[in-house]
This record gives sequence, C-alpha cells and structure tokens, in this order.
Amino acid sequence: MEVGAGRFERSLPRLQRLVQGAAFLGLDMEYTGLHSAFPEGKQLSLFDSPAERYLKARRSVQQFTVCQLGLSIFSSEKSNKYVAHSYNFFLFPTMFGTLDSEFSFQASSIQFLTHYGFDYNKFLKDGIPYVNEVQEKKLQQELFAGNWKVRSTLDKDRLKVVIDEVTRWVSSAEEGESMVVSDLTGFQIFEVQLILRRALPDIWTKPSGDNEVMVEKMNPRHRWHLENTSCDFCRKELILLSARGFTSLFETLVKAKKPLVGHNMLMDLLHLHDKFYRPLPESYEEFKTNIHSLFPVIIDTKNVTKTIWKELKFPRACNLLETYEILCSDLNPTNPTCPVISHASDCSKYAEEKYPHEAAYDAFLCGSVLLKVAHLLLCRIPCDTKENGPSFSQYLNVLAKYLNQVNLIRASVSKINFSGADVPSRHLPLLIASVQGWPGVNEEQIYQELKGLCRFDVRQLTKNQFLLLSNNFKNVRVVLEDYKDYPNLRISFYHYWRHSPQVNCLLQICGIVASWSLLAFVLGGSLCHPV
Repeated sequence: MEVGAGRFERSLPRLQRLVQGAAFLGLDMEYTGLHSAFPEGKQLSLFDSPAERYLKARRSVQQFTVCQLGLSIFSSEKSNKYVAHSYNFFLFPTMFGTLDSEFSFQASSIQFLTHYGFDYNKFLKDGIPYVNEVQEKKLQQELFAGNWKVRSTLDKDRLKVVIDEVTRWVSSAEEGESMVVSDLTGFQIFEVQLILRRALPDIWTKPSGDNEVMVEKMNPRHRWHLENTSCDFCRKELILLSARGFTSLFETLVKAKKPLVGHNMLMDLLHLHDKFYRPLPESYEEFKTNIHSLFPVIIDTKNVTKTIWKELKFPRACNLLETYEILCSDLNPTNPTCPVISHASDCSKYAEEKYPHEAAYDAFLCGSVLLKVAHLLLCRIPCDTKENGPSFSQYLNVLAKYLNQVNLIRASVSKINFSGADVPSRHLPLLIASVQGWPGVNEEQIYQELKGLCRFDVRQLTKNQFLLLSNNFKNVRVVLEDYKDYPNLRISFYHYWRHSPQVNCLLQICGIVASWSLLAFVLGGSLCHPV
C-alpha cells in the first residue's frame, strides 16, 4: 500500500497499532543517490577500517536523502503463520520557517529507480514531511517565539490562483458566508491557512473534509477570539505535529523495540539516524552505540545468507530477489512446520506480481528470507517444537550469532557488530609494490598501472612502497608473475618483519643504540687502561 502526505496522518494510528503488535519489521529504503563522488584516493577500499568506511558513508548520507521507505510489518497469527502488512512511504524533508533542506540527485540512481518504475512525482508532490531532533527543536523555537515565515510547498502559480480566488470572493461575500479551497495535501493545509490569514484580516479558516480548507468571512474581533482558543486548527503545537510527519512513526518503531530486518542495511541505518533521530556524529563508536540503543535487535539477511549459503549448497544469488526465489524453489524442500507467509487483505499488491527495488516489496522479501533461513537453520539442529510449528522466539535463538551484525562491502572487516567489537576479515595475502625511478608516484597512478591487468586496492606505505590487496586469488597470481622482474615496479608478498616501516625504524634505533653502546664500551676500556 502506498502512503503519501495526503493520507499519512489518518493512517498513523493504525500503523502504530500494527507496529506495537508485530513479531518483527522488514525495512528497505530508496535514495536520491548512494555514494557521493570520492576525492582522489578516497574510494571504497579493502583497506578501509570500519571507522574510515563510516566517515565515507556519512558524507554520502549527508548529501542525499530518502525518497521512499518501505516497511513490512510481520504479525504472527499462529506459531507458523505470518501476515505481512507492507507499506511504501514517499518522504520529503519538511519545509517550514527556516527549514529548507538541501540534497543532491545522482544520475545513476535516478536512472536505476526510473527503470524500475519509481514515481518521482509522488516523492516531490506528496512526500511525507519529517525532521530529526535538531530540526524539530529549531522549528519549535521559531514557532513559539513567533519568529517564522511560511515557505510554501505549493506551486507558486497554484498559490497565486488560490489567493486571487479568495480575495475576489471575500470582497463581495457577506459575513458568515464560506467557500472551500480543495486539492491540498499534508502540510499544505496549514500553509494555505497561514498565508490567507496573514493576507486577509476578515476571514477565518479551518480544515474541511479530505484535502480541503474552508474559508469563512468573519468579523476581525470574532476571529481574534477564535485564534486564542482551542478552536484554532492552526495552533502551533498542531503545526509542529504535522511538520514532524513520518518522525512520529519512527518514534513508534524505536519505542516498540521490535527486531528490525534488512538486507545490506548499513546505509538504511545511517539514514534512519540522520533523517529521523539526530545528525550523524563524527565518532563511529557513538554511531554504533546510538543505533544499538534505538534498535536493540537488528538482523541483516545479507550477512546471514552470505555465511550459510555454501553450507546449504545453494546456487549463487546476486541480489535479494534471487535469494528469495531460491529459498522458495524446489532446492529448498518444505516440511509441515515451515512458516506460511501471506499478505494482509489491504496490502495484497505483491501477492502475484514482483516489484524489485520498490521499497515495500524489498522490505517484504527481507522478512520472508529471514523466516525461511531461520527455519532451515532450526531444522538442522535437534529441538522441541510444537506440532503446529516453531515460534518466532525459537527462530531468534537459532539466529543468535547473527544478531546486530550488518554486512560491510569491500572493507577490512566483513561486518559491523553493533553490540560488540568488530572482527577483522581474512583477506588474501597482502602484496607490496616497490617503485624505482618514478618520482612523485601516488596511489591512483599505481591503481591505473595495474587496472588493465587486474584489480587491486592500493594504499601507500612509504614514499616508494605501496600495499596491494585483492579479493580474487587469480589477480594475486597474475600480478606476482607479471611484475616479478619489472624494472621500475616490483611486486612481491608483503612480510611484516621485512617491510613494516615501524619495524625498520625500530631496528634502526636498536642498531644506533647498539653502535653507541659498543663505542662507549671500547672508549671506556681505552680510558681505563692507558698505554
């Protein structure tokens, strides 16, 4: 089901009830861009520590925004039956007062989403507003201090038509007569009222039905009285509540503390923190602590399936949909206790058709993959289950070693552990490139030199030495053979005790100390035994 600004507020109470009663939540997001342009030498690399990768990802998250958030709320009706309520939320940053977010579009991301049918009109025209804590505090201060201005989300031509229409009408209307302004959505209902009230002192406004505002001609003294009572539908606290938009549902997710399931979900977690909680901190450890506090149980299906896929002897899956289809195929035989997954009656769009890279569909796939993989793991160990199937708590128990571990692509660790220390990955052997007769050489030049033959990530060790790392053994073999006797660039295996600058520096210091000690001993002996 699609939810935009026009229907979000009336849908919110039901959404909150569903979240509070859920077994777990599937999550996916689509963005206006994925990775910002990295400065030279700052691309994603196998050498990246988790903290370095976090800072690179943080820069991208600050540059782009979320255009669609998918939430699939899995409710457990029986121990082996789950009903998925899947929702697509179109989002757009709140514009009010001095709040006017800046974000970029990445051409490749736009082309990718357009190919899969993403509707940018819904994102731009009917996106649900949202704020993080810092933005909300700023808006609250402006509202209650009276120091704000309307920044209309309406098209200027449309706004001019509305103002002209009401101005013409009020000039001939009698006191007590009314008219209706229609075709408004979300926050526009507040903005139109504020603009008209500011322009015309002898009118009163209030919401009227869906997406409409009623304008009534009124004595200014009567209007003043209404403005200072609870009858005013433009009270500051109501404006603030509307400006919060999707943030209200985000807070429900946080308070519910339900397991949150995604696929390659690091960027999703970064955006959740930045857009709805607080701007991303500079500290990687602080980010980890915050996320674990917000969502104590996180399950990344990419991390789980990557770990067990070879053990299950399943064919390679390149994306989430392929993973789901393999788990639903004859390669994965079912048994009577296998979980049954169905769609809620008002969220049946995905029952027959596939919609890859639509956020709610991918969120549904995440939850379904989780249940199917957890059941496979549970079936491999002896355990007591009820006749009508395992409970979700049993699935969580069998997934215990995968909880709060999120997959990390091309880095010095293969996953981020949000509830403990990150464990370094085991990569292929490290190589060292020694350069001669190539003044001023840098990492990018070494990368370009090798690029035509094979791919290596490069990191400078000393002025004329560079470390090389690959995740493909064929690359290691080829480059060692081709550059073994190359005159200006020799490549060999890296040995810490032979190549480390720290070790070499320590050895030099020890050599100097030993030389001075020997000299002192010799000179001391000469002074003690004169000829």
